[in-house]
Amino acid sequence: MADDLALPVLPTSVPRLTLRPLTADAMEAYYELIVRNREHLTRHGDYEEMKVATREAVARDFASPLDRNLRFGLWFEDQLVGRADLNPVDPPRYSMGYWLDEGVTGRGYMTAACGALIDFALAGLGATDVFAGVTHGNDRSVAVLERLGFGAVAEFEHYTRFHLSLHTE
Repeated sequence: MADDLALPVLPTSVPRLTLRPLTADAMEAYYELIVRNREHLTRHGDYEEMKVATREAVARDFASPLDRNLRFGLWFEDQLVGRADLNPVDPPRYSMGYWLDEGVTGRGYMTAACGALIDFALAGLGATDVFAGVTHGNDRSVAVLERLGFGAVAEFEHYTRFHLSLHTE
């Protein structure tokens, strides 16, 4: 089961960009990433809890996560530039969540990172489906999912749900 899984470092198609398990030793770098991106993260009404997150709250979340997400940090060389998670909602179906430092958007990092995460979900977890929700107005996130082959499957008040089937036939 995913709970017992030792997460690997995942290479991406972008040189020097890797996904690494987001562990307690990266807590300070993660907190600094949040601080740099508070306005960026909440621009579309999501990630509101990060607008007020304290260092102590982030440390508590690293020590005792409230979810079972498989958490990865996006590292460009030695700088943490984002986060991407797989959430084992109903394995072999997973949901994916992600965000990127505003200072590095537009470089293909998130498309490459999510592609690597999807490859891991299929090969490492036996995933059959990946879902993602995108807050209305977040066109860049929609573009990432569309580049990866996702399609919109449901509209809700505040977001659109996207789906990618990993079934190989």
